[in-house]
Amino acid sequence: MSLSRRALLTTAGAATLVATVPPSAAAARPLTTSPIRQIPLQGAVNVRDLGGYPTYDGARVRHGLVYRADHLGRLTDADVTTLGGLGLSRAIDFRIPLEVGYDGADRLPAGVAAVSRPVTDHGLFGQLLAAIGSRDPVRQEEMLGGGRAAAFMTDVYRTFVTDAANRDAFGRTLREPAAPGTGPVLYHCTSGKDRTGWASWLILRLAGVPEQLATEDYLASNAFRAAHDARVREGLKAAGLMQNPELIVPLQEVRREYLDAALAEVRSGYGGLYRYVTAGLGLDLRTLTGLRERLAG
Repeated sequence: MSLSRRALLTTAGAATLVATVPPSAAAARPLTTSPIRQIPLQGAVNVRDLGGYPTYDGARVRHGLVYRADHLGRLTDADVTTLGGLGLSRAIDFRIPLEVGYDGADRLPAGVAAVSRPVTDHGLFGQLLAAIGSRDPVRQEEMLGGGRAAAFMTDVYRTFVTDAANRDAFGRTLREPAAPGTGPVLYHCTSGKDRTGWASWLILRLAGVPEQLATEDYLASNAFRAAHDARVREGLKAAGLMQNPELIVPLQEVRREYLDAALAEVRSGYGGLYRYVTAGLGLDLRTLTGLRERLAG
């Protein structure tokens, strides 16, 4: 690492680690070539290496250190072998017990530590099961229609920032790839898009990735999950569980408005991202420096 770059990371100027660009600018310049590296599996559709993104100072996030995923409870034997080739040290599970009970515990290669670190979904999973299980199109419309599903999702994202237990879980997760000698880490929730998406957005920003690119990584879940989620909706209709399965689309998707809801809480509660990760998540300057150096040094 050059002296000038080390100075940037170890002085008051470290706030630039989480510098932002205007959202309008981020939306105006889409990537022409995506650096996203998917890990193709049969039992999970949104497993990705977080590496490959360029940083502000010309570096690039290293591959093979941090992985994001949807739940790993339905992996095949071949999938487990594929994961074994990643050299993972641990797999962090953001799911609450209700989700684990429904989809099953993770299937992991031998030697990978399973870490349960629940982040509340604000009742989302239970509400979704209740709506579908009712088989009542009127009740489903009352629960999910008229913009209510999307509004519920924005509330979920606000709790990522406002809930103390959630902040603790995210803070602990962000410390792990910053620790010297730590092996590759994977973290996931059920769909790998909301809790996992927020953690990934934060890691990329702290590694020095511009907001535009971190946001595109967040939104990419829609592409990776589209076919699977469409099959889920088709299955719900075919089984007679929902007459209008399009009602759950806002729950299946990630949207910029959801991410913006979390960022609005960051600004209102902390004034900006730097104070959120320090005062809110408890990350000190050594951790921020370690994360940046290890992921994109």
